[in-house]
Amino acid sequence: MPLLPSADIVHEPCDGIMLYSFASQQAPEVFMEVKRSKTSSIFIAGGPHPSARPEETLRFFDYVVLGEGEETLPELIKILQKKGDISSVRGIAFKDRVSNNSPSISENGIFFTEKREHVILDRYPAFDIKGVRSTIEITRGCPFSCAYCQTPQLFGNRMRHRNIDEIAIYAKYLKDVRFTSPNAFAYGSDGIHPRIEKIEALLKNLPRKNIFFGTFPSEVRPEFINDRILELVSDYCANTTLSLGGQSGSQRILDLIHRGHTVEDIIVGVEKCLQHGFTPVVDFIFGLPGETEDEQLETLRLIEWITGKGGKVHSHYFMKLPGTEFENSTPAPLSGQVEKTMGKLALLGKTTGVWSKA
Repeated sequence: MPLLPSADIVHEPCDGIMLYSFASQQAPEVFMEVKRSKTSSIFIAGGPHPSARPEETLRFFDYVVLGEGEETLPELIKILQKKGDISSVRGIAFKDRVSNNSPSISENGIFFTEKREHVILDRYPAFDIKGVRSTIEITRGCPFSCAYCQTPQLFGNRMRHRNIDEIAIYAKYLKDVRFTSPNAFAYGSDGIHPRIEKIEALLKNLPRKNIFFGTFPSEVRPEFINDRILELVSDYCANTTLSLGGQSGSQRILDLIHRGHTVEDIIVGVEKCLQHGFTPVVDFIFGLPGETEDEQLETLRLIEWITGKGGKVHSHYFMKLPGTEFENSTPAPLSGQVEKTMGKLALLGKTTGVWSKA
């Protein structure tokens, strides 16, 4: 959620309107900070965890901005400052009845106002060119509904793209141009069918400098990798790696989590990256609900094949995230063979991440 023009970054609660945006890992610490606060503050929360768990968040906060905040947050602050009708602000949740307009009510007394439409990215800056500069968000939303992922819940299932002219403006202010996107190779498309001409137009219109496309903090889906896109990245970009979302070496698990691609897509994507001189860095998740030891070993064999070919792997142990299909699921126990082999690969510099339960 972007800071408002008049907002200041502070390190502890202060008098006035306090804004927090946080993920589930940060929630306990944030809740405790707010609970212990002795200030005269109005606390507003937004981001992944508050949007998925507004009832929990409102035990500590006064208001929750649900989903995107570019339009909702300024409107809410304006209404608060003018002591207006809070229930007129779309896209929020709160506890106290402040009008007779009857917003939607949950069983535990939480009030939800009318849902707000998703924003148009071009109406909002990628970053403050006079302040903190960061990556350029080129796409929001994802048409896939992976069972472990919060992205569709926050940003919807329809992809929205920032205009090329707008992206080019912000790229001028960066020494290294990096992008935020759930799937960089889906730029300009519906997220299912690649639009190579859109990617080419984007890269052609960017200033000739260090452009990093299809790598952290973005990734690409393996079925989007093809020779022409890789040629474009080779011609216009500085990155020598590509970040791929693989997640499992078991087709049953890929189907269970609704990934929408195959194990073969991962293999072909890795091979094409290597053929074009890119080092593939493939994400995998261990401990997905319902995963058997044999299926973990299938993933491990695929990881050994990838690293044996010269690729790298970044792995995670499954974490339940609120608002997802798997939020109430039990992680699968990690195979001892996986733990042992991944440790060896890490010592060789072939894999990073945390693949076992903390």
